[in-house]
Amino acid sequence: MVKLNKIYTRTGDNGTTGLVAGPRRKKHDLRVVSYGEVDEANSCIGLVRQHLTDHPALDRMLVRIQNDLFDLGADLAAPETGRKLDYEPLRIVQAQVDRLEQEIDQLNADLEPLRSFVLPGGTPAAAALHLARTVARRAERRIVALQDSEGETVSAVSVAYINRLSDFLFVAARWVNDKGRTDILWVPGQNR
Repeated sequence: MVKLNKIYTRTGDNGTTGLVAGPRRKKHDLRVVSYGEVDEANSCIGLVRQHLTDHPALDRMLVRIQNDLFDLGADLAAPETGRKLDYEPLRIVQAQVDRLEQEIDQLNADLEPLRSFVLPGGTPAAAALHLARTVARRAERRIVALQDSEGETVSAVSVAYINRLSDFLFVAARWVNDKGRTDILWVPGQNR
């Protein structure tokens, strides 16, 4: 269990931060940036939830996702080192990806098929979900870059989770836009 008695430690004043396991890293290190962007996506979802008083089922899904995102951050902050640890590091598991897929399917069942790309917007909740989606996509790009970096490991399940999350957020944005009926569709070349 996490226990935080003191918020500032001054250990990061030199531009480094400690991972769960392994040596300290610069705060601009790709691993640190990756879990920082996961945290940013989580914060965006926290803002989304302020607009969901009429959608308690979706809010329950999002609070589970926020917990999953802390799991993902913990996973990224504990790189596989090959060394025996005194504890079992927290890892994203396939069941978390599967639940996202089930929830995507559940929400998507209420939607009409798309006829065009959707412009981010509509209701305040949908606009906030689209913002969270784009932040999740940025986090995904960073995590994949980390995965492709020499000497770094990231599980395939972690990459699948963050990829599926942005899909979930897209479908959820359409769902809160009156099940897609108030989506704002892209009209190619409309303003030429």
